[in-house]
Amino acid sequence: MVTLEQFIADRQQEFERATGAFSKILRDIGLGAKLVSFYLRRASLAGFLGELGLTNIQGESVQKLDDMANRLFLNLLSQNPHIAGLASEEEEHIIQANPAGKYVVLLDPLDGSSNIDVGVPVGTIFSIYRRISQVGTPCEEADFLQGGRKQVAAGYILYGTSTLLFYTTGQGVHGFTLEPAAGEFLLTYPSVQMPSESSYYSFNDNQLHEWAPGLQKYVQDLHQRNRTAAKPQSLRYVGSLVADFHRNLLKGGLFMYPGTVKKPEGKLRLLYEGYPMAWLTEQAGGKATDGIRSLLDVEPKKIHQRTPLFLGPASEINRIAHFLTENVIVETA
Repeated sequence: MVTLEQFIADRQQEFERATGAFSKILRDIGLGAKLVSFYLRRASLAGFLGELGLTNIQGESVQKLDDMANRLFLNLLSQNPHIAGLASEEEEHIIQANPAGKYVVLLDPLDGSSNIDVGVPVGTIFSIYRRISQVGTPCEEADFLQGGRKQVAAGYILYGTSTLLFYTTGQGVHGFTLEPAAGEFLLTYPSVQMPSESSYYSFNDNQLHEWAPGLQKYVQDLHQRNRTAAKPQSLRYVGSLVADFHRNLLKGGLFMYPGTVKKPEGKLRLLYEGYPMAWLTEQAGGKATDGIRSLLDVEPKKIHQRTPLFLGPASEINRIAHFLTENVIVETA
């Protein structure tokens, strides 16, 4: 019965010289997760389902719960004295918080929100950096564009049959389950390791004809291997990154959301989805790329930059890179 706060306190030395800042930041993220979980369970009864009638910076329709989760996390975290600024997938610009704070936080407040109305699990993704601008002054966009290797913590919350919080500080991946009666996240998945072989594959091949020729050949190869394998991989794809990634993390599987020949930059966001999920994957023993390069080594140029995303066991990710190298290299815009 180890709580999230106890676990962090016991391992505080892993994060920035035991200042206590991380525990306070993650405590607030955990509190936000509890509140979002509460509202999600009551969404259909409280009139939270459906679209708000607005579009976000990505040009996507904003769901009512998208807006609620975004405002909730931003209001909650902006009051944390250790957080200098925030960036959200739902906001066009960075948000100033506390100039004296030493950290900045990036959020995808409600990943997979298009699935809300049909009860499919959704999630929250977060990433934390130590600011590089001068403490005591407003944070700058450069604080958020340091690159994936500069993350000091990253994780996700999955809202499904139970509410789960998984995170890393570069010392492995650890998972916690919310006990609603106690209102506490309890350690249930210590030191998670992704299986070295894929049991599942998760991707939407609706645009297969628009993918790079090498990737089309990889999919053909995957189906051919499955026809002769003693234990073929199974397709599991619900269209919610957190849900698909979580299953593959625990059971072993490939997730990919590639770009197309016309739009090689892909759809998913590098900072809000790519970097945190890539670091979690690597810390769990898997591999994360944009098809060719390690995703954590891709240079960020803007806060809403997009990227192709390939996550899974190294053997499968390396096979994809082989097919792409032999044909068309995926470039990140």
